[in-house]
Amino acid sequence: MSVFESTVTVSKPAAQVYAFLADMNNHRQLMPDNITDWTSTTDVASFTIPNITKLSLQIDERVDNGLVRIIPAEKPPFDMELKWELSETDGATKATFTITADLNMMMKMLASGPLQKLADGETTNLVSILS
Repeated sequence: MSVFESTVTVSKPAAQVYAFLADMNNHRQLMPDNITDWTSTTDVASFTIPNITKLSLQIDERVDNGLVRIIPAEKPPFDMELKWELSETDGATKATFTITADLNMMMKMLASGPLQKLADGETTNLVSILS
């Protein structure tokens, strides 16, 4: 398994960060600009990454103010999990976004850079939106 992780501090309480992340409708704002065909509900989001693939993701687990775990709703090109872990200290929230992907060597060479960029971009966007 390959792991891509990014951590940021958001100057909001964990409850507010969690409320934003627990709704898949909000995740469009975290995604890169090149994402197309976005459709979502509170629990599921489907979208296209141009020239790569179409994905459908669903929230698999919610732990109030602490965790949002997202898994594929349909068979993806490779097994993956996206996880937001939150911890609050002095009114600010540390948010860690982790992408875990089962990549073969060829996919790892091709996808490692874009997946790390995605992890970093989502956390950066989260800070921008909630600050």
